[in-house]
Amino acid sequence: MMTIQAAKFTPEVLLSAPRRSPGVPNSTGELVLYTVSTYSFDTHSKTAQIRVLNIKEGTSHLVSEDSAASEPIWISEKEVAYVKGLDNGASALVAQHVLDANETNTIHRFAGSISSVKAKPLSADKVAFCCAALTTPDGQLYNPSAEPKSHTSAKIYDSLFVRHWDSWNTENKNSLWYGQLQKVDGKWTLGNSALTNLLAGTRLNSPVPPFGGAGDFDISSTGIVFVAKDPDLNHARHTKTDLYFVPLSSFLDKPTVPQIVKTGRLLGYSSSPAFSNDGKQVAFLRMKSQQYEADKTRLLLIPDVTDLSNVQEFYETDDDKGGWDLKPDWIVWSHDNKELYVAAEKHARVVLWKLPSSPLEAKSLPAPIHEDGSVAEAKVLGDSSSLLITTRSRVESSNYSILDPATRSVTVVSSTTKQGRAFSLTRSQCQEIWYEGSKGYKVHALVTLPSTFDPSKKYPLAFLVHGGPQGAWGDDWSTRWNPAIFAEQGYVVVSPNPTGSTGYGQDHTDAIQNNWGGDPYVDLVKCFEYIEKEMSYIDTDRAVALGASYGGYMMNWIQGHDLGRKFKALVCHDGVFSTLSQWSTEELFFPEHDFGGTLWDNREGYEKWDPAKYTGNWATPQLVIHNELDYRLPISEGLAMFNVLQARGVPSKFVMFPDEHHWVLKPENSLVWHREVLDWINKYSGISEQE
Repeated sequence: MMTIQAAKFTPEVLLSAPRRSPGVPNSTGELVLYTVSTYSFDTHSKTAQIRVLNIKEGTSHLVSEDSAASEPIWISEKEVAYVKGLDNGASALVAQHVLDANETNTIHRFAGSISSVKAKPLSADKVAFCCAALTTPDGQLYNPSAEPKSHTSAKIYDSLFVRHWDSWNTENKNSLWYGQLQKVDGKWTLGNSALTNLLAGTRLNSPVPPFGGAGDFDISSTGIVFVAKDPDLNHARHTKTDLYFVPLSSFLDKPTVPQIVKTGRLLGYSSSPAFSNDGKQVAFLRMKSQQYEADKTRLLLIPDVTDLSNVQEFYETDDDKGGWDLKPDWIVWSHDNKELYVAAEKHARVVLWKLPSSPLEAKSLPAPIHEDGSVAEAKVLGDSSSLLITTRSRVESSNYSILDPATRSVTVVSSTTKQGRAFSLTRSQCQEIWYEGSKGYKVHALVTLPSTFDPSKKYPLAFLVHGGPQGAWGDDWSTRWNPAIFAEQGYVVVSPNPTGSTGYGQDHTDAIQNNWGGDPYVDLVKCFEYIEKEMSYIDTDRAVALGASYGGYMMNWIQGHDLGRKFKALVCHDGVFSTLSQWSTEELFFPEHDFGGTLWDNREGYEKWDPAKYTGNWATPQLVIHNELDYRLPISEGLAMFNVLQARGVPSKFVMFPDEHHWVLKPENSLVWHREVLDWINKYSGISEQE
């Protein structure tokens, strides 16, 4: 298996190190399927592999190293299927024995590109199959090479939602396609030699863009459940997605009309549907508000898919707030269908919880069964009660472990970074603090120390402000904002989770509404004051601050206020220059919620927290990074920041990536990003002078 050993954790090491997917065990729980990729800055090329890990032997076996192969899934105990990209936008589904590369056959070729594949064994030689694909208005797989050549580049719209995330919307939409894989004469084939469009003629689209995937639907022997936006509401101003069920007696049959699952007062996002193992029940999540993307998710159950009118809520309360003050994110059924394992964020960690699978039996709140780092995924191991969990932390990019839910005991199976040692990182670098915030209650912050930390010495401060704003810094791995990268430059990194952050109860999250520069800013001021008073090994006279998205907004807000004079330099990535320009974004429900209405109905609410109002105070050197394809916060925001800084004579630099969106993902671009950011803060903190 691909390995790495680095004497120092640098951006080059971070970006070229193996990136491993969550592990998926086979039906017996003996083999774990996963993908791993690397990038070489020497050859400027990427490698990609599909592999299986033998749990008992601890050995890894190569299945495929075809760079066009992706999204492997189990279709039998020792056979997988994966998607292979072909020329001209086409794709193929390929079957292969994981231990014998000679046992390979192309199941079917498709005119378009399929993705988000799922499979469910029906018998020894039959498998239910479902995938997503971009689909034309007439219900066919979309293939860009088949489009007639246009002699104009004009895009013309007469309704809202003209673009989303990083692309302009077109008439082609996501749809789900299903079929049956069957083994004939030792070869896997596609029944009827075709997939069926589940959503043809329904006006429904699934998965939900821009981030929807296999988590937006599930399949069983009884049919398919999926989530889709309400076709009668404008998607730019409403978050509402409904859950639908299509019963299927056979995956070779044509579909019936999708049946909507009604949930009464809960009208927001529906997400993460999961069939019980026998296909008779469905657990899923739903929010209440249809204009708030960070509302609390409620855990729901359909006890019998033949009766969609009976939907039960876990921990329902009379005040309608729900008895569990955390936000479940995804759901896994136990092997006997008696329990649910649910991931939910708490105090900067994604914790795995256990509860009875029936709301009628869930009298007590869920019990945490894994709280170390962040759980990315959990899968039942065969027919046992054990789980294979994939976890990450600030020093660990991918760890596979076997978890016993009853005893909470954990056995490590495989660690990509050897618990950080491959990067010369250790858990001793990871600390945390609690300090008194703006409203008198405790606010949490993560602290990441250099690997060579000496408490008798002083280190400059790297102060990180997260985006969202309804988000949080977590004890998790990142290839974009990795605190250890800054720590290894010689900083003590403090990452606060102020008002608006998730994982500390819904009230803490909701309190940022109409309050962007209020309590969150005071929380950051108080964090800085705590550092000055209590953390003697931090040199706050050499402090720098960095943030992206809402964190970028806060860099500009800090610039205009007293805290801005505490920092030697600031870094703003894809941030907000003016709240008055928030209606240039694509998901308008976001500013409508966070600023208390439309721009014309509540202009005062937008103006109150506008960083541009305080540009006369801007004086701290600032690096501005903004990307051309960022349609969430258009590039004019970054240009306005830079123009103000330059006009005021403030040392500043502007970095733009024309082929990146809200995030910088391409390895070569990301390396430039890291170098520019580190060069900027190292110059002003004085670290460059020490090198």
